[in-house]
Amino acid sequence: MDLEACYRDAIARRRAFSISGYPTLADAGFDWDLVNPIHRSSGNLRGPMLISKDWLDYPSALAHRDRLQETGYLPKIPYNRVMDLALAKAGLTRAEVYISPIFHLLTPKRSSTIPVAHARASFAAVGRYELLGRRPIALGLDAARVLAQFGIAHLKAPHPSARVGNFSQRAGLIAEALLQS
Repeated sequence: MDLEACYRDAIARRRAFSISGYPTLADAGFDWDLVNPIHRSSGNLRGPMLISKDWLDYPSALAHRDRLQETGYLPKIPYNRVMDLALAKAGLTRAEVYISPIFHLLTPKRSSTIPVAHARASFAAVGRYELLGRRPIALGLDAARVLAQFGIAHLKAPHPSARVGNFSQRAGLIAEALLQS
């Protein structure tokens, strides 16, 4: 399998995908030659794959453009603080993993609910082309639900921003999944 060609195909699919009411990465100025901006730091095509609900909301993407231009993610938000702790516990770096969302558009506000039909449509159009033969780790119920609906074998771990347990507990469960992948 030519991973680079598959990845380029996923980029083209992401660029072609839209749903009314959701800004695209291009709308926010992040239409890079990546499926998702987080791949600037966490886009290893051979590494363990972690999938969560979404990347970021539109207002935050605009407000933090300079930081996102550097790394593709915001290191100080809870999601990424937990992810960094999980990676450290698993003995991995961001460069060794592939992090991606189920939903490849931007939500209109922070912590938006994404209708299941929209999440499924995005995964069908883009996300399934990112698997590249990997068994992903579903971070949270939203990601696990979509993967199950597509019959994709996956490991489960809590969403890094879940409001259960503490950072260390969530990071430990994610690290366990990484070590099993």
